[in-house]
Amino acid sequence: MSIRVVLAEDNLLMRAGIEKVLTAAGGDIEVVASVGDLGDLERAIAEHAPDVVVTDIRMPPTGTDEGIRVAAALRAEQPSVGVVVLSQHEEPAYALALLDGGSGGRAYLLKDRVAEADDLAAAVREVASGGSVIDPRVVEGLVTANRSSRRSEVDRLTPREREVLGEIAQGKSNAAIAASLVLSERAVEKHTNSIFSKLGLTEEPDVNRRVKAVLLYLDAGGS
Repeated sequence: MSIRVVLAEDNLLMRAGIEKVLTAAGGDIEVVASVGDLGDLERAIAEHAPDVVVTDIRMPPTGTDEGIRVAAALRAEQPSVGVVVLSQHEEPAYALALLDGGSGGRAYLLKDRVAEADDLAAAVREVASGGSVIDPRVVEGLVTANRSSRRSEVDRLTPREREVLGEIAQGKSNAAIAASLVLSERAVEKHTNSIFSKLGLTEEPDVNRRVKAVLLYLDAGGS
C-alpha cells in the first residue's frame, strides 16, 4: 500500500521539484494533492485523508508559521497523520514548537534536503510509521540558540549518558544509537533509562520522555 502525501509549498518550481522527488522515490509514495497556500492545504487534507503532509513552514496567507500550525492541528484532530516540515533556514523556535506535543510522526528538514531524494523519501516513510526525523543542522542550531551557562539536571548525567542523549536529540532510535556509539542495544536502553530517571521523567510515556529529555538537553547547552 502506498503512502498518500499532500504537499504544500508556495513556490511553484520548488513544489514541482519536491513532487518529482517523491513520486520517483520507489513507487511507495503517492502525491495525491499539491497546493500552494494554507486554505488549499486544509481543504486537501479534508478531501484526500493523507498519511503524510509535507509542508513548507511558511506560506500564504501570512508567510509566518502556517506549517507549524497545521502540524499542531493535525496532532489534536488527526494524530495518525505524519507531518514533514520543510524550512529554508535553521529556525530553532519552530523546531521546538513542532516537537512540543511529541516527536512521533514529525520531521523537520532543511529544504536543501530536497536535493537528497533518499533523505526526503526516508523522512516521509519514517513519519508515516510514527517515527521522527530532525535535520542534524537544525539540532546544532537548537543547541546554539539554547546554550546556557547555568547548571541543570543534565549536569547529573555521566559523559556516556550525555553522548546517548545527544544521539537521541538527533531523532535516532536505540538501534541507530548503538551503531553510532559502538554499544549494544541493551546498553543503550540501560543508559536511556538512567537518563530518564535522573531527569525525573520516569512516569512519562516513552515518546514524551524522549522529547522532554531532548528539550532539557538543549536548554542546558547540549554539549
